Amino acid sequence: MEESLFVKTGEDTGYDIILAHDYISLPEHIEKLGFKGRKICIISDSNVFPLYGDIVKEQLKPVSDDIFDIVFAAGEENKHLDTVKKIYEGLIGYHFERNDLIVALGGGVTGDISGYAAATYLRGIDFIQLPTTLLACTDSSIGGKTGVDLDEYKNMVGAFKMPRLVYMNLSTLKSLNGREFASGMGEVLKHGLIKDAAYYEWLINNFSEINERDSKTLQKMIKRSCEIKRDIVERDPTEKGERALLNFGHTIGHAIEKYMNFELKHGECVALGAFAASYISYKRQLLTTEECFEIRDMFVPFGLPVTLPDGADADKILELTKSDKKMNAGRIRFILLKGIGKAYIDTTVTDEEMLDGIRQLVIDKDL
Repeated sequence: MEESLFVKTGEDTGYDIILAHDYISLPEHIEKLGFKGRKICIISDSNVFPLYGDIVKEQLKPVSDDIFDIVFAAGEENKHLDTVKKIYEGLIGYHFERNDLIVALGGGVTGDISGYAAATYLRGIDFIQLPTTLLACTDSSIGGKTGVDLDEYKNMVGAFKMPRLVYMNLSTLKSLNGREFASGMGEVLKHGLIKDAAYYEWLINNFSEINERDSKTLQKMIKRSCEIKRDIVERDPTEKGERALLNFGHTIGHAIEKYMNFELKHGECVALGAFAASYISYKRQLLTTEECFEIRDMFVPFGLPVTLPDGADADKILELTKSDKKMNAGRIRFILLKGIGKAYIDTTVTDEEMLDGIRQLVIDKDL
């Protein structure tokens, strides 16, 4: 059964999030947006395009006679300006104009790169998101954050560019490997931890159905996560305040991601960063012992790590947090918890506190 949510981006503007189980109604939604007869370029990576590229092209034929594709090498290591340049060159070669459309088909990396290209090519053309991973469905495809990495700085170059549509074919989630699915759960669990204790409890109680990828359970879960992110984004679209809550686990998580040379998935790093942040909250007596260590333990049933590999250098990870783009007047806007579902922004977290939190990830391996 197809469901939809509406994300309001202005007084008279916004876009739909469609939860479907195929691409059959995609052309209808694109036509409603006024793109019939316009050129369409599908941007995807080398893993996703062979699975779904031809299917999407076939579905889009009633909308456009000019459907092109640009495929880049898969992987976070390719999320940089050289890949964006390749997209620009492709769009120029296909003679794309401002009224044409980019279709981002893939996970978070594809959405971020495609959105940034859309925001900057000809000073901005429209794009839609077709997320194919759990992480993209529940997090990165919603809210208009786009960007690429610059050397060791994650997402340092970017722009806010709202999609015209987010269309999720939830059947694509069945093709994800275990780690990729678990990575998405890192962001899903985060949504409950920052905003909805009842949702977090529901996730824990339904972990078997979630891990079995039961269609009805996944649709219910994804819809609730989208609602949480939508509500935050609508109140703070350009991250002047509350939207920063969505960065729970990300300051230390991004540092771990870079330290591990992206060998860990984004959601795995978010889970590690979330426990470190929970530990800091616990040491400040904002969380009970039970709450803190239950947060850690509840990542495990979803296939997420709670410790770093042996020999990980906590001091080096701390150093990498200094390249976090969420700095404000030289201080990191760190997200802590006052309880399950009660996140807040704090600018007083010290290096010593962060180091203490990181060290919890490299000790007590047998817990």
